[in-house]
Amino acid sequence: MAWNNQQHFIDTLEKSGELVRIKSFVDPKLEIAEITDRVSKTGNGGVALLFENTGYDFPVLMNAYGSEKRMCMALGVQKLDEIAGEIEDLFKLLSSPKEGIISKLKLLPQLGRFASWMPKVKKGRGECQQVIMTSPDITKLPVITCWPKDGGPFVTLPVIHTKDPISGTRNVGMYRMQVFGPALTGMHWHKHKVSAKHFNEYKKLKKRMPVAVSLGGDPVNAYSATAPLPENVDEYMLAGFLRKKKVELVKCITQPDIEVPSDADFVIEGYVDPEDELIWEGPFGDHTGYYSLPDWYPRFHITAITHKKNPVYPATIVGIPPQEDAWLGKATERIFLAPIKMTMVPEITDMDMPVEGVFHNLVITQIKKEYAGQGQKVMNAMWGAGQMMFNKILVLADEKVTIQDYEKLAQYVFKNLDPASDISFSQGPMDVLDHSCSKLGFGGKMCIDGTAKFQEEKANDLDPTVVTPDHKIINEILTSNFSEITSLNVSLLQKNIPCLIISVKKNRRGHISEMHRQICKYPELQGIKMILYTEHTVNANDLAVALWRFCNNLDPRRDHVLYKEQSKAGKGYNACMGFDGTRKTKEFDDFQRDWPNIIVADEKTIKSVDQKWDQLGLGTFIPSPSLKFRDQLYGEEAVVE
Repeated sequence: MAWNNQQHFIDTLEKSGELVRIKSFVDPKLEIAEITDRVSKTGNGGVALLFENTGYDFPVLMNAYGSEKRMCMALGVQKLDEIAGEIEDLFKLLSSPKEGIISKLKLLPQLGRFASWMPKVKKGRGECQQVIMTSPDITKLPVITCWPKDGGPFVTLPVIHTKDPISGTRNVGMYRMQVFGPALTGMHWHKHKVSAKHFNEYKKLKKRMPVAVSLGGDPVNAYSATAPLPENVDEYMLAGFLRKKKVELVKCITQPDIEVPSDADFVIEGYVDPEDELIWEGPFGDHTGYYSLPDWYPRFHITAITHKKNPVYPATIVGIPPQEDAWLGKATERIFLAPIKMTMVPEITDMDMPVEGVFHNLVITQIKKEYAGQGQKVMNAMWGAGQMMFNKILVLADEKVTIQDYEKLAQYVFKNLDPASDISFSQGPMDVLDHSCSKLGFGGKMCIDGTAKFQEEKANDLDPTVVTPDHKIINEILTSNFSEITSLNVSLLQKNIPCLIISVKKNRRGHISEMHRQICKYPELQGIKMILYTEHTVNANDLAVALWRFCNNLDPRRDHVLYKEQSKAGKGYNACMGFDGTRKTKEFDDFQRDWPNIIVADEKTIKSVDQKWDQLGLGTFIPSPSLKFRDQLYGEEAVVE
């Protein structure tokens, strides 16, 4: 369905019991984020929050997409899979043989549907231009500061519009914007993004680049800005498809080459000058759960700010998962499954991105396997498919297991896994937010092929007689002989999953690889196929947190060590793969980049929210999620303020 505007969506959320209005004063600096973090980590993502008393003229909407139900409401469906099914049916229709006149005529209504999805530029002013600021000043908007070490306030839900100066092709993306002054922000577009390519074209032409930012309006517009579409596909065509109604656009007032949605709550117009010096932007508490490090980015000069009457400022926070962005990612996972399997990798039957993998870090893919080597074929195809090039860990399974049942999935994958031959390593472009890479935006990745193997794929000499070791014996051996172990998770062994998670106080060069070999030499550990090593501050028995920290800190190609030896029973070999998911340093790892800290609220903000909780109308007190992680910090930030 098409929402009339953001207020229509807010009203519907409230009638459905999915939104709470907070009338007490809450400071946009840190407090809004802290309250949202508490609510979003409750069961099923909590509720949407409308902060009506912010000290500014405008209320702030948070956590609007923060549950499966609200994500479905935003996209106008009962289940996210409905959209994938509709896309798949459309692909099948368009690609089917059309030999006779009747079959061709049947296609005409579908072509008409395509036309109805295309955005339309209407004449005159739009709802978003009902009020024009006399002197544009972004500091008059309630732009939130999310986390204590952030470089300042950031616009976190901006829909950013640019055009290719040669072709005129529009791109709509979402890139954070740090506020530096009344008419100046940063423009944090990564080098892989289409807007960055547009910027490079303007640089060649030595021309100013017009840019417009919309906030609010139909929630589908914000989702479409995050969608990983091919470069030349208009995001507003996707929005029209999801809305079943075309998006109406209007020309900007001071940047008339750019069009924005007529129903937006706010529009910020301006330009980026390629001749400008770049600005030092960041740090920012990012979706990985770590601070992204500061770097040089373009300056965005604001030339106008317009808004509708009675607008609502939308924002979001990202940080330690789960957060609202997990549901935006889940929508993308379900919606884009159909085009991926219909156009690039037809053997894919399902895909899952666990929240602990923060999108790119961990992707599980189910395939219909029909021949030897098909897993490697899928691996290469996926790493070459758009933003999937940023994927770090790819796990493959076949149709004999449900990939959303993680316990059964792990049992199945490890049953089929030869650690010495079924884990493939590569390197390539990575998300610039991936701090584990030795070089910015370039690092290692791996594919764990957990599919059932054809005879041609089997190494033939992996010892088939080894069984999963006894967890009590393993626990006794490791805790007695390795003082650097701070916590040990042997629970997976009890579930017939031959994998250990070990937290280690690393204290020397080569420590993890040396320790891994020592551990694997114990006869009692034969049958363990994989050991995940994490930072000493991590509780290895908190599986979700341990996996989140592990995935973030690992460069698979650089940080793996394979132990392989002749089986004690004399029947082939045993193999165990170790992965170093600890923090990397110059001292112990020759790591030359800065290593960021995880994101937690400061003590002052936590206390302030604790004191005003009873005034918020949010029911039973929810303690700060940050309390769980404060003892996992290191360096100066570990000091309680």
